[in-house]
Amino acid sequence: MKKDITMKKNNFVKGAFITTFGIVLAKLLGAFYVIPFHSLIGDAGGALFGYAYTIYTFFVSLASAGIPLAISKLVSEYQALGYHNTKLRVFLLGKRLALIMGAVSFVLVFLLAPFLAQWVLGGVHGVNSVKDVTFVIRVIGSAIVVVPILGVYRGYFEGHRFMSPPSISQVLEQIVRVFVILFGTYVAVKVFHFNLSTSVGVALFGATIGALISYLYLVDKKLKNKAKFQERLRPVNEPIVSNQLIFKKIIYYALPFIVIDFFKSFYNFVDMVTVVKGLVNVAHYNPVDAEVIYSSLSTWASKFNMMLSAISSGVVVSLIPNLTDSLVKGREKDIQKKVTQAISLLIFLTLPMTLGISFLSRPIWTLFYGDSLYGPSVLSYYIFVGFFSSLFVALIMILQTLKDYKAVFFSLFAGAFIKMFFNTSFIAVFDQMKFPAYYGVISATIVGYLCSIILCILVLKNKYNLHLEEIIKNIFDILCGCIIMVFVLCLMKIFISITTSTRMLSFIIILLYGIVGACIYLIFAYQLGIIKKIFGNHMIQSFRKLIVRK
Repeated sequence: MKKDITMKKNNFVKGAFITTFGIVLAKLLGAFYVIPFHSLIGDAGGALFGYAYTIYTFFVSLASAGIPLAISKLVSEYQALGYHNTKLRVFLLGKRLALIMGAVSFVLVFLLAPFLAQWVLGGVHGVNSVKDVTFVIRVIGSAIVVVPILGVYRGYFEGHRFMSPPSISQVLEQIVRVFVILFGTYVAVKVFHFNLSTSVGVALFGATIGALISYLYLVDKKLKNKAKFQERLRPVNEPIVSNQLIFKKIIYYALPFIVIDFFKSFYNFVDMVTVVKGLVNVAHYNPVDAEVIYSSLSTWASKFNMMLSAISSGVVVSLIPNLTDSLVKGREKDIQKKVTQAISLLIFLTLPMTLGISFLSRPIWTLFYGDSLYGPSVLSYYIFVGFFSSLFVALIMILQTLKDYKAVFFSLFAGAFIKMFFNTSFIAVFDQMKFPAYYGVISATIVGYLCSIILCILVLKNKYNLHLEEIIKNIFDILCGCIIMVFVLCLMKIFISITTSTRMLSFIIILLYGIVGACIYLIFAYQLGIIKKIFGNHMIQSFRKLIVRK
């Protein structure tokens, strides 16, 4: 009986909540470990960690980024058609492809590590050396062997709308990873007194161990629930689909996802090779400060953006199989409704979080990392990258699911071109305007994402009759709620200062302002009917029943 409870299928909204909750919990674990981790490795170690992780995400996007969602989409498609045997062969061929891609990518990372390290540093002599960067890139490269096959299993579960096991696996992966990072780094630094690059290498190896444990959990879960995956929706005369055709479809569906993740990583890659050099050569920062700023962008501030991307991932992961099902069955109105609901839900959840984090950037940074010359300033603006990135990813995934690949690629190329073209020039512009020069880097990213978002919305409106008026109305209501929330917080600031130098006081301030802000926003949203409009009567009644039972 317990197995049945954990393996129930989920509709879109419930599935979105399950996956979002799991991803958010995993990201929370990935955010809070940075408090002790920062104290162990400092800003120089954070820069080294950021160099390696940017390279890792770049290559893992090539090896596996498209596989989970492609498997999910294809399994969902064949499940809707009743093609049970074909669905199973999708899974087997996906595993084979993942193993090949993972192995090839690992070899490439290992061999290219010295050249990548040289390119990253570009002759700027900060704290870290080419040898250090080469070592950490090779260490984290080992995770690329495991991550693709893990993605196949997650996609197989999600394609059947079993959202709980993949969500649990993500939490489990993060728990193991965080344990290795903290315990391993502590032992490396405090017990064995290893140098900085070795200590960071130990922390980075946590990605490999976490992915391996998560993979073993899903393998076990699948073996114990064979009957669930063998259920047939209805008897059909299943046609013979060749392995070659299935393989082509996996590549066909995966390629857009790979391109999407490639361009997401490309934004970080551009920063990696231009920020330090641009700040030193254009804005005349000293190399040590430039590395501190890059560390703040790539490693420390980005942890908070992960919270917003987690919400986006939860919504998208649940939306894709539901949207695919509607697409296969030709339900155009259902597609319009789900897309409108997904975009509104995403903005409803992420916009108040973005404004709240920006408003409380100083106490948040103090709580996590202590005093910093650049950190709070970076976070207060960089968090908006997380908001626009989340919306951008959701829209791209929707277009991909609707098979409008031309619009997907065009919007991706347009945004990436803007980022690459303006990154260094914006540093100079903001420096000349007497603003922090690193705001130019952040602005280039936001402009790139915004360009892609506008293009995606125009396509959805013109080709798929997206209910743009309804979305705009929802955004306006949400924005009004956010404005009222920020206004109340500004009034509070007159009486309760948010400037503090102690972690305990910072925590109290964040908790107090967070509770007040959330209550103001939710009360306003409820009174205006935004919650009912976005979540529907069924979900509201479910929450009420849950509260009454308690």
